[in-house]
Amino acid sequence: MQLVKFVVFVGIFATITNAQWVKQTVNTTASFRGLSVVNEKVIWASGTGGTVIRTIDGGKKWDVIQVPDAAKLDFRDIEAFDAETAYILSIGNGESSRIYKTTDGGTTWKLEFKNTNEKAFFDAIACWDNFSCLAMSDPVDGKYLFIRNYGGSKWEAIESDGSTAEKDQAAFAASGSCLITTGTHHPAIAVTGGTKSEVLTTNDNGRSWNRSATPLISGTSGSGIFSIAMIGKNNGVIVGGNYEKPNEAKDNLAFTTDGGKDLETRDGPIGLSLGCGIHRQEYAYRRRHKRHRLIA
Repeated sequence: MQLVKFVVFVGIFATITNAQWVKQTVNTTASFRGLSVVNEKVIWASGTGGTVIRTIDGGKKWDVIQVPDAAKLDFRDIEAFDAETAYILSIGNGESSRIYKTTDGGTTWKLEFKNTNEKAFFDAIACWDNFSCLAMSDPVDGKYLFIRNYGGSKWEAIESDGSTAEKDQAAFAASGSCLITTGTHHPAIAVTGGTKSEVLTTNDNGRSWNRSATPLISGTSGSGIFSIAMIGKNNGVIVGGNYEKPNEAKDNLAFTTDGGKDLETRDGPIGLSLGCGIHRQEYAYRRRHKRHRLIA
């Protein structure tokens, strides 16, 4: 097995001070898109070949975990809560879209959801707590499909109002961050692309959605919003681009102070950005001084 260097989401920064990145050696050939940072010690990531990795000592040692009977699955999203508990979501049409959960640090995994709708392609999962989560699929028959587990292990489709999608509009399963929860119970935000880049918000666990058009890049199957990150319910950053023109840095960055209803757009310091995060301690300072910290 080949040793590969793994960097937890290579950082792309604009005007950053005191940034230090340490490459991590992980004994796997998998590539990774999903990332969940619990704290400075506990970090999980998910990727190709049914592979999950975890560190509980801040990166000194990484455990490589193979999910049973999942060698052909690509886990694009992971939501972890501590060193023992995590959900993972695999993408793809039909039965390739699945959700697993571990409560023993990856020693065993329970298959909680296997998609049976051939039209569905699940993109991301987001959780309010370790028993209440929401997952999102690309549009099925003209509407985004959302499912919830309602405090248990049984996942059910939600009859959602306001989740209508335009032709060739979709979400991007790029980093598992096109869908996030905010607050402790009910609110969530989804971002889309394709024919139109929109922000969808819900305050009732996905039963109804408000759609807000954005001026960010859109119009082709490869362009739109790829990721959103929030601090609290109101303040956040949105990034995207065009994966067919990854070096194009136009209309691919925006900030919000009202939960995504209104956006202050910028041209990003780089082209295509698949994911974003916010350094909480520096957010207010950098926001005031128009200095941005992005992770892509």
